[in-house]
Amino acid sequence: MAKKPETPSRIAENKKAAFNYFFEERHEAGIVLHGWEVKALRSGKAQISEGYVIIKEGELYLIGCQIQPLKTASTHVNPDAARIKKLLMKKDEIRRLIGKVEQKGYTLVPTKLYWKNGLVKCDVALAKGKGEHDKRDVIKDREGKREVERAMKSRSR
Repeated sequence: MAKKPETPSRIAENKKAAFNYFFEERHEAGIVLHGWEVKALRSGKAQISEGYVIIKEGELYLIGCQIQPLKTASTHVNPDAARIKKLLMKKDEIRRLIGKVEQKGYTLVPTKLYWKNGLVKCDVALAKGKGEHDKRDVIKDREGKREVERAMKSRSR
């Protein structure tokens, strides 16, 4: 029997979230997906940089996650790339998150999608928004590190 080809463990990452938010906690959640979405994820057709998580009636939903359908999926199903996806977590974890999200300034942000034991998981972070001055500090630190690396590289030549 032939082995399945090894798929990359990381599907999509939200790098913009790390720039815009301070992460307090991270939680792993499963996702309810359709078959065509899983096939599209195997070929790496996902984007979560515009995504966010809402809590509705005690359940978590992922909004803004784009999964582009493959060309073969449009022949037999009606795919919706921006479909709202339900996230799966234990009730006590969801209750704890509800209490923290109701505090001022906290939100739930998806940080990455990845494979774990053949299942798609979403890393959800409890985050607090950064102010404009915080973002400037991050940019300034990044530029400083680049300058140091350039100096070290030119010195070693």
